[in-house]
Amino acid sequence: MTRTAFIIAAVLAAWAVLPAQAEDVTIGGLKISAPWARATPKGASVGGGYMKITNTGTAPDRLVGGSTDISRRFEVHEMTMEGGVMKMRPVANGIEIKPGQTVSLDPSGYHVMFVGLNEQLMQGGHFKATLQFANAGKVDVDFTVEGIGVQTGGGDHDHSMPGMGGMQMK
Repeated sequence: MTRTAFIIAAVLAAWAVLPAQAEDVTIGGLKISAPWARATPKGASVGGGYMKITNTGTAPDRLVGGSTDISRRFEVHEMTMEGGVMKMRPVANGIEIKPGQTVSLDPSGYHVMFVGLNEQLMQGGHFKATLQFANAGKVDVDFTVEGIGVQTGGGDHDHSMPGMGGMQMK
């Protein structure tokens, strides 16, 4: 094998073992970036989904819901701290994304919930979901499943729990 062929083979082999990242998706003036979910323990009935949504358009829009085959329900939620207690609740009117704004859906704030999971979400896996926006309509996205305790998607993992003094998830 020539040196060039060996280098090409080594680069291709290294690329093949990197975790696959979900593609950015655009609908109208909205760009959905890096959708990801946490892996779930066996028997879990809910899972969380996260992403960034950027509005490059001139009018506001709202993420109002969605659907997926991996769960019975798809809900938009918010996590807040009230009096030192973490609370999670559905967001009744969805999440507004103003023109020029990027909204991050992450484990410590807005996120989507997959309620009534049909299967365990396994690290390294992928699944499809459809996001529903008030104005832009429906768009299909591909979620990458990250580890159980991660705080960010795309391999940039912070295993500490927010508001927990750096407590680590193992």
